[in-house]
Amino acid sequence: MSRIGKLPILIPETVKVTLEKGTVKAVGPKGENFLTIPEELGIEIKGNVLEVKNKAATKESRALWGTYRSLIFNMVKGAFEGFSKTLELVGVGYRASKIGNTVTLALGYSHLVVVTPPEGITLSVPEQTKIVVFGIDKGLVGQTAADIRKLRKPEPYKGKGIRYEGEIVKRKAGKTGKVGA
Repeated sequence: MSRIGKLPILIPETVKVTLEKGTVKAVGPKGENFLTIPEELGIEIKGNVLEVKNKAATKESRALWGTYRSLIFNMVKGAFEGFSKTLELVGVGYRASKIGNTVTLALGYSHLVVVTPPEGITLSVPEQTKIVVFGIDKGLVGQTAADIRKLRKPEPYKGKGIRYEGEIVKRKAGKTGKVGA
Protein backbone atom coordinates (compact mmCIF):
# COMPACT_ATOMS: atom_id res chain seq x y z
CA MET A 1 0.00 0.00 0.00
CA SER A 2 1.43 3.35 -1.03
CA ARG A 3 1.85 5.80 1.83
CA ILE A 4 2.01 8.77 -0.51
CA GLY A 5 -0.65 7.53 -2.95
CA LYS A 6 -3.36 7.24 -0.32
CA LEU A 7 -2.93 10.82 0.96
CA PRO A 8 -5.75 13.15 -0.16
CA ILE A 9 -5.00 16.33 -2.08
CA LEU A 10 -6.71 19.47 -0.79
CA ILE A 11 -7.75 21.76 -3.63
CA PRO A 12 -7.61 25.52 -2.87
CA GLU A 13 -10.76 27.56 -3.57
CA THR A 14 -9.12 29.52 -6.39
CA VAL A 15 -8.12 26.35 -8.30
CA LYS A 16 -10.60 24.39 -10.41
CA VAL A 17 -9.74 20.74 -11.04
CA THR A 18 -11.64 18.80 -13.73
CA LEU A 19 -11.44 15.22 -14.93
CA GLU A 20 -12.35 14.20 -18.47
CA LYS A 21 -11.33 11.15 -20.51
CA GLY A 22 -8.40 10.15 -18.30
CA THR A 23 -6.96 13.66 -18.15
CA VAL A 24 -6.80 15.81 -15.02
CA LYS A 25 -6.77 19.56 -15.62
CA ALA A 26 -6.00 22.23 -13.00
CA VAL A 27 -6.82 25.88 -13.69
CA GLY A 28 -5.77 28.53 -11.18
CA PRO A 29 -4.61 32.12 -10.83
CA LYS A 30 -1.08 31.33 -12.11
CA GLY A 31 -2.19 29.33 -15.14
CA GLU A 32 -3.43 25.94 -16.23
CA ASN A 33 -1.83 22.52 -16.42
CA PHE A 34 -2.98 19.02 -17.39
CA LEU A 35 -1.85 15.43 -16.88
CA THR A 36 -2.93 12.17 -18.53
CA ILE A 37 -3.63 9.42 -15.99
CA PRO A 38 -2.91 5.73 -16.74
CA GLU A 39 -5.88 3.33 -16.90
CA GLU A 40 -4.72 1.45 -13.77
CA LEU A 41 -5.45 4.52 -11.61
CA GLY A 42 -8.71 6.25 -10.82
CA ILE A 43 -9.44 9.80 -9.64
CA GLU A 44 -12.21 10.82 -7.23
CA ILE A 45 -13.09 14.47 -6.66
CA LYS A 46 -15.37 15.16 -3.68
CA GLY A 47 -15.80 18.86 -2.99
CA ASN A 48 -12.33 20.30 -2.48
CA VAL A 49 -10.60 16.94 -1.92
CA LEU A 50 -9.03 14.83 -4.68
CA GLU A 51 -8.05 11.21 -4.12
CA VAL A 52 -6.04 8.91 -6.38
CA LYS A 53 -7.28 5.30 -6.30
CA ASN A 54 -5.42 2.18 -7.39
CA LYS A 55 -7.78 0.03 -9.52
CA ALA A 56 -5.38 -2.84 -10.25
CA ALA A 57 -3.19 -4.69 -7.75
CA THR A 58 -0.16 -5.09 -9.99
CA LYS A 59 3.38 -4.07 -9.10
CA GLU A 60 3.42 -1.46 -11.87
CA SER A 61 0.16 0.16 -10.76
CA ARG A 62 1.39 0.38 -7.15
CA ALA A 63 4.55 2.09 -8.41
CA LEU A 64 2.51 4.57 -10.47
CA TRP A 65 0.06 5.33 -7.65
CA GLY A 66 2.34 7.46 -5.47
CA THR A 67 4.10 8.99 -8.46
CA TYR A 68 0.90 10.26 -10.06
CA ARG A 69 -0.45 11.50 -6.72
CA SER A 70 2.72 13.64 -6.37
CA LEU A 71 2.45 14.85 -9.97
CA ILE A 72 -1.19 15.91 -9.46
CA PHE A 73 -0.31 17.61 -6.16
CA ASN A 74 2.49 19.58 -7.87
CA MET A 75 0.14 20.46 -10.73
CA VAL A 76 -2.46 21.89 -8.31
CA LYS A 77 0.20 23.73 -6.29
CA GLY A 78 1.70 25.17 -9.49
CA ALA A 79 -1.68 26.49 -10.67
CA PHE A 80 -2.23 28.04 -7.23
CA GLU A 81 1.15 29.61 -6.37
CA GLY A 82 3.76 28.46 -8.90
CA PHE A 83 7.34 27.29 -8.39
CA SER A 84 10.61 29.19 -8.41
CA LYS A 85 14.33 28.48 -8.19
CA THR A 86 16.98 31.09 -7.52
CA LEU A 87 20.46 30.89 -9.02
CA GLU A 88 23.49 32.84 -7.81
CA LEU A 89 26.43 33.92 -9.97
CA VAL A 90 29.70 33.77 -8.01
CA GLY A 91 32.89 35.10 -9.56
CA VAL A 92 34.63 38.31 -10.52
CA GLY A 93 32.81 39.86 -13.48
CA TYR A 94 30.02 37.26 -13.49
CA ARG A 95 26.74 39.11 -13.98
CA ALA A 96 23.32 38.82 -15.56
CA SER A 97 21.05 41.33 -17.26
CA LYS A 98 17.55 40.97 -18.64
CA ILE A 99 16.71 42.24 -22.11
CA GLY A 100 13.12 41.58 -23.17
CA ASN A 101 12.33 38.01 -22.14
CA THR A 102 15.93 36.81 -22.53
CA VAL A 103 18.74 36.94 -20.00
CA THR A 104 22.29 37.82 -21.05
CA LEU A 105 25.06 36.33 -18.92
CA ALA A 106 28.70 37.37 -18.63
CA LEU A 107 30.41 34.21 -17.35
CA GLY A 108 34.10 34.78 -18.01
CA TYR A 109 33.94 33.52 -21.59
CA SER A 110 35.10 35.62 -24.54
CA HIS A 111 31.44 36.13 -25.46
CA LEU A 112 28.14 36.80 -23.71
CA VAL A 113 25.74 33.89 -23.25
CA VAL A 114 22.08 34.55 -24.11
CA VAL A 115 19.43 32.39 -22.40
CA THR A 116 15.92 32.24 -23.86
CA PRO A 117 13.40 30.60 -21.52
CA PRO A 118 11.04 27.89 -22.79
CA GLU A 119 7.32 28.61 -22.99
CA GLY A 120 5.71 28.76 -19.55
CA ILE A 121 8.89 29.96 -17.80
CA THR A 122 9.75 33.52 -16.83
CA LEU A 123 13.25 34.62 -15.90
CA SER A 124 13.89 37.66 -13.73
CA VAL A 125 17.09 39.32 -12.56
CA PRO A 126 16.51 41.09 -9.19
CA GLU A 127 20.28 41.69 -8.79
CA GLN A 128 23.21 41.43 -11.20
CA THR A 129 24.30 38.21 -9.50
CA LYS A 130 20.89 36.52 -9.11
CA ILE A 131 18.50 34.86 -11.55
CA VAL A 132 15.00 33.73 -10.56
CA VAL A 133 13.33 31.01 -12.67
CA PHE A 134 9.52 30.97 -12.22
CA GLY A 135 6.75 28.83 -13.71
CA ILE A 136 3.77 26.59 -12.93
CA ASP A 137 5.39 23.30 -14.01
CA LYS A 138 7.79 22.09 -11.29
CA GLY A 139 9.74 19.81 -13.63
CA LEU A 140 10.21 22.50 -16.27
CA VAL A 141 11.35 25.06 -13.65
CA GLY A 142 13.94 22.61 -12.32
CA GLN A 143 15.14 21.63 -15.79
CA THR A 144 15.50 25.26 -16.90
CA ALA A 145 17.45 26.12 -13.74
CA ALA A 146 19.70 23.07 -14.30
CA ASP A 147 20.31 24.09 -17.94
CA ILE A 148 21.35 27.60 -16.84
CA ARG A 149 23.59 26.17 -14.09
CA LYS A 150 25.22 23.86 -16.65
CA LEU A 151 26.56 26.91 -18.56
CA ARG A 152 29.21 27.39 -15.83
CA LYS A 153 29.12 24.84 -13.01
CA PRO A 154 30.76 25.83 -9.71
CA GLU A 155 34.39 24.77 -9.69
CA PRO A 156 35.88 23.28 -6.51
CA TYR A 157 39.03 25.41 -6.16
CA LYS A 158 37.71 28.97 -5.99
CA GLY A 159 33.97 28.24 -5.99
CA LYS A 160 33.31 30.36 -9.09
CA GLY A 161 30.29 29.55 -11.25
CA ILE A 162 26.49 29.41 -11.20
CA ARG A 163 24.98 27.71 -8.17
CA TYR A 164 21.55 27.25 -6.62
CA GLU A 165 20.72 29.58 -3.77
CA GLY A 166 21.98 28.00 -0.56
CA GLU A 167 24.04 25.34 -2.39
CA ILE A 168 27.26 24.47 -0.62
CA VAL A 169 30.23 23.84 -2.90
CA LYS A 170 32.87 21.51 -1.45
CA ARG A 171 36.22 23.22 -1.81
CA LYS A 172 39.51 21.47 -2.57
CA ALA A 173 42.97 22.50 -1.49
CA GLY A 174 45.09 23.82 -4.33
CA LYS A 175 48.61 22.78 -5.19
CA THR A 176 51.18 23.05 -2.46
CA GLY A 177 54.68 24.28 -3.15
CA LYS A 178 57.77 22.11 -3.41
CA VAL A 179 58.65 20.79 0.03
CA GLY A 180 62.26 20.07 1.01
CA ALA A 181 65.01 19.96 -1.63
